[in-house]
Amino acid sequence: MATFTYVARTRQGTVRKGEHTAKSRDEALDQLRRQGLIVSTVTEKPGTLGFAIGGGITDKDIVVFTRQFATMINAGLPLIQCLEILSTQSENKKFCKAIGDVRVDVEGGSTFADALKRHPKVFDELYVNMVHAGEIGGLLDTILARLAKHIEKAMKLKSQIKSAMVYPAAIMGVSVIVITILMVYVIPIFAQMFAEMSGGKTGLPGPTQLVIDISNFMKSNLLYMIIGAVLAGFGIKKYRGTPDGRLKIDRFLLKVPVLGDLIRKASVAKFTRTLGTLISSGVPILEGLSIVAKTSGNKVVEEAILSARQSISEGKTVAEPLAKSDVFPKMVTHMISVGESTGALDAMLSKIADFYDDEVDAAVAALTSLLEPAMMVFLGTIIGFIVIAMYLPIFQMASVVG
Repeated sequence: MATFTYVARTRQGTVRKGEHTAKSRDEALDQLRRQGLIVSTVTEKPGTLGFAIGGGITDKDIVVFTRQFATMINAGLPLIQCLEILSTQSENKKFCKAIGDVRVDVEGGSTFADALKRHPKVFDELYVNMVHAGEIGGLLDTILARLAKHIEKAMKLKSQIKSAMVYPAAIMGVSVIVITILMVYVIPIFAQMFAEMSGGKTGLPGPTQLVIDISNFMKSNLLYMIIGAVLAGFGIKKYRGTPDGRLKIDRFLLKVPVLGDLIRKASVAKFTRTLGTLISSGVPILEGLSIVAKTSGNKVVEEAILSARQSISEGKTVAEPLAKSDVFPKMVTHMISVGESTGALDAMLSKIADFYDDEVDAAVAALTSLLEPAMMVFLGTIIGFIVIAMYLPIFQMASVVG
């Protein structure tokens, strides 16, 4: 998508200037003409090779917009009027512009879902498909309210996982900084002092010599170590960008003690919540599974969901291929099987999602309670070893003097 500036006249002769988002200049011209405008000039805006507004728009902006939209539609306001009002409501200027562009597209004859689809960085595939189902079924206000609730649940889940990771990451970062400062700046001072006091007559204890050797190595190669760490991080990121690399890393993460259990439970909660919301909104199950697979965030989970989709397309059940994967517990696949056989799959999925939301809460609490003492023990052991190693020569010299 690109942004084009245009100058045009209305049928009444009024000059109108503005910006319009489209895939190409010809498409922009066509859409503007469908709005009844006589276009004079259309020029691509410099530096806008794509619709780059997604970075500054948060989930909270989307939730507020969706809830307000649902209320207005339920009150009987026309779609275009709702968009016009909401395009000036948000404090996020980028989001206001996106809504304004959606309104222009709808005025030009596009459906609401098609207009949203032109902004994939703002409105994802799940959002667009649910809106499309709501337009077709005449239940747009209900679908929007359901969407807002779903996004809020997803935000809560994401927040829980982030909160579990922030504290350990902060402790590890502080540990690395403290140990680096000790090794590069403090230990060399002690090493020089020991050399002057002993006059080269007595050797240093083994632990002390080990710490000094590590300190000398870090002091001489600190820049290379930093560059190596950056390159390693970049390499892992690039490797995870490949299909094979992402699959192997995601499979490894699922096998990590405690963390893997949290990822598995979060994946089950997200899968069941999203699929249940899509099915209850009238989205066909094959299309729903395709959407859920793309938004799963884990390649192993994605392959399990796509396998379930293939199973349904062949006339089989959803539960069978999910049971064969290592991701979904037996209880989940059994409940999905019951939901399929009773024709209440969407209700069953919602119940599973509620249960696993609580399970994620418990897993986050367990991870936090386990990591906090583990990080303290790790940091205490390293610092304690360094301190003891530095005191050993002093004790040795004191015994010699005695």
